[in-house]
Amino acid sequence: MPKAEYSDAIALLKDQHRQVEDLFDQYQKEKGDGRREKLARQICVQLKIHTMIEEEIFYPAFEGKIEDDILDEARVEHDAAKLLVNDIDAGLPGDEFFDAKVTVLCEEIRHHVHEEEKRGEGMFAECRKTGVDLIELRDRMLERTRELQQMAKSQGLPPAMPSAMNLATA
Repeated sequence: MPKAEYSDAIALLKDQHRQVEDLFDQYQKEKGDGRREKLARQICVQLKIHTMIEEEIFYPAFEGKIEDDILDEARVEHDAAKLLVNDIDAGLPGDEFFDAKVTVLCEEIRHHVHEEEKRGEGMFAECRKTGVDLIELRDRMLERTRELQQMAKSQGLPPAMPSAMNLATA
């Protein structure tokens, strides 16, 4: 359950980043398939929730206030991650490429986090300069996070839906 004491929306997102990074670290250290599967599922749920609150609430709050390129790149990075999340979520640790997919997802997420959190010039630094009410944004994001966590527990979350990539099939 999210902590109510986050100072603002960016602090909430950074905490979610640390949580998923910790899960990736645990996954890499774990040897048992059962535990690895549980960790992979947790990673997928957390990333689905995180991308949803960013795309539904956080990113729209900054459209037209920070460079479009920053938001566009973040959305494309999310979509690349969503493809892997869905594939991992549908698989099992013994499946071909399962570990490789989790490893590549970890690398993609670490890059994305670096881009958002980069001091001085990252997305979060740019967002802080806009005057958007980050407290009100935090409250909306916490409420949506709780809703999504409840959904994950009760019925599961749907597959992650890419929004920026052309997924036409051949």
